[in-house]
Amino acid sequence: MWKYSEKVIDHFLHPRNVGEIENPDGIGEVGSLACGDMLRLTFKLDENGRIADAKFKTFGCASAIASSSALTEMIKGMTLEEAEKITNRDIANYLGGLPEEKMHCSVMGREALETAIKNYRGISGPKRELEGKVVCKCFGVTENDIRRVAIENDLETLEQITAYTKAGGGCGLCHQEIERILDELKAEKKHQEKEVSYKKPSFTNIELMHMVEDLINNRIKYALQQDGGDIELVDIDRNIVFIRLKGACASCPSSFTTMKRFIEKELKKEISPDIQVEEVK
Repeated sequence: MWKYSEKVIDHFLHPRNVGEIENPDGIGEVGSLACGDMLRLTFKLDENGRIADAKFKTFGCASAIASSSALTEMIKGMTLEEAEKITNRDIANYLGGLPEEKMHCSVMGREALETAIKNYRGISGPKRELEGKVVCKCFGVTENDIRRVAIENDLETLEQITAYTKAGGGCGLCHQEIERILDELKAEKKHQEKEVSYKKPSFTNIELMHMVEDLINNRIKYALQQDGGDIELVDIDRNIVFIRLKGACASCPSSFTTMKRFIEKELKKEISPDIQVEEVK
């Protein structure tokens, strides 16, 4: 049996937002019954351009249902610009993690969201269109799909690619091509790490503390306060910054995304790519 978190079990047994929105602003449909998983996501915007409601219909396993349910909860209240920054890793983290063999369910959620947003913008139809060279014909997975998932999730093996995308899980004829892509990504990553090592700054603990405090107080705090939220710096342990979200941010369903995709991203960009942000309740 798979080892599921309590949150995965809760969203599977008590899924939120099941169904389909009447006259939706965006529709996203990914997967197929032939491949074993299928997801249809619909959303409606309010007068301010934020996602007022989102619903889903899915055919799949417990992880597929839980991932879809979690996604609809995460994106409510977001602008489309905020929602399209959500990664499959964000969905899995929101659920307290997923078995690696089930990570393709979180990828399916992210793909459905992207397709729905593109549909709203008139870029494509309600169904996801394949972009790039198709590597796995059994499951319709392209080289672009493999590259993106591998980079976002630090994947290095064929088995991991299969777990996250299903690519390679059918006839097996694409295994050599997947290995080639992974070898190219490893070479690119090694080259990037070498460049970063020349530029990587070295800070004392006191210097790091002051830099984080200044960035939080002078930029991040102000941005959060505009939407009724706030932030408190609790502690710093080496490269881990512990914060407490306050005000509207403390009860916002997308607080995890705010922490990772805004706060952590700003600290990584302005101070060090090694910084990680964790929330203290």
